[in-house]
Amino acid sequence: MAQAQRLALGSVAVGLLVLALKLAAWLQTGSAALFSDAAETVVNVAASLVAYLALRLAAKPADANHTYGHDKAEFFAAVIEGALIIVAALAILDRAWEIWWHPAPLDAPWLALGLNAAGGGVNLIWALLLQVRGKRLRSPALLADAGHLMADVVTSIGVVLGVGLAALTGMLWLDPLLAAATAIYILYAGARMIGKSMSGLMDEAPASDVVARIRDLVSQHAEGALEAHDLRTRHAGRVTFLEFHLVVPGAMTVAAAHEICDRVETALKAEMEGLVITIHVEPEGKAKHHGVLVL
Repeated sequence: MAQAQRLALGSVAVGLLVLALKLAAWLQTGSAALFSDAAETVVNVAASLVAYLALRLAAKPADANHTYGHDKAEFFAAVIEGALIIVAALAILDRAWEIWWHPAPLDAPWLALGLNAAGGGVNLIWALLLQVRGKRLRSPALLADAGHLMADVVTSIGVVLGVGLAALTGMLWLDPLLAAATAIYILYAGARMIGKSMSGLMDEAPASDVVARIRDLVSQHAEGALEAHDLRTRHAGRVTFLEFHLVVPGAMTVAAAHEICDRVETALKAEMEGLVITIHVEPEGKAKHHGVLVL
């Protein structure tokens, strides 16, 4: 099993442990804020399952129906995770509204808050691990998982502080108010996650500094060619597709032109992991001469 898939399964196990802690905290107090934290953790478990399934699909090799592979499945997983977060936020708002009109006393919730804080601590450790490994593996699904776990950590901190303050002061309205604030924050995090994933689904180009570095490497290693133009890039999960036209002298042999392409590909792949390159060689007399990149 690939490392990314093992991490996704680990997220499911961690999510179930944290869910048990937070459900126990909510059931002990009936707090709307603690309910909001537990509801978000339910989403975390579901989202981790989605991420695992997406990573399994993304790992499948290209086939006759998917000649570019299945890597974009990770972007779909991130969109689904964002949608699940939004559903959780709406459920939290509904619960907060109910508690606002029918407040319940918070009798000695310190054990519950301790359980909730422990769950938040476990999430923090796992989220930091996923961030490091997700960046190393260039996995949108793992990074999305880490993102909403970090959102859960932030809400857990707010919930523990807010419920503790409500219990100490007797201001019971703080409980549903804090739950509503948590829901709004979760809505923002979910919408942001969806927006970022949609950029990948829409074949958004890499950052400008990455594109500039690609141009530099082509320019440095395409000695013997005349020009490169129509350079295009797109992401698909952990894979980046790059294509461009390379103009060579009309009298150059196919073997010589192929040697230049090999040199360029080697330089690019040595610096950029997960790069798939397509180079269209053009003789000088047939070239468009855009002058996009002069060698």
